[in-house]
Amino acid sequence: QVQLVESGGGVVQPGGSLRLSCTVSIVVFSARAMTWYRQAPGKQRELVAQFTRSGSINYADSVKGRFTISRENAKNTVFLEMNKLKPEDTAVYYCNVGPAYIDNTYYTGDYWGRGTQVTVSS
Repeated sequence: QVQLVESGGGVVQPGGSLRLSCTVSIVVFSARAMTWYRQAPGKQRELVAQFTRSGSINYADSVKGRFTISRENAKNTVFLEMNKLKPEDTAVYYCNVGPAYIDNTYYTGDYWGRGTQVTVSS
């Protein structure tokens, strides 16, 4: 059974920093896209940062220059370093793991964690 465990959320003042982690129990982690999403109250879930399957990185315009996504494949973990946090970054942050396709074998994906709350408030 695939499990994603997010951690690192909390309450921080504007301008502060947090580091989120997402550890995934899944095979061929290194070949999968990994994505951080967030959902604020009353708003739709939005993509925050992503490692694509090809290894490129994408960021939402609202977090470029402030957030950094990284991964440690040996530990099946993806991170989201968040700096210069703003009140509008307040949301539940979710981790998503995508499928993989290696040597003509397809490994299913699109699994979600339960989320971790990030609150930016003075």
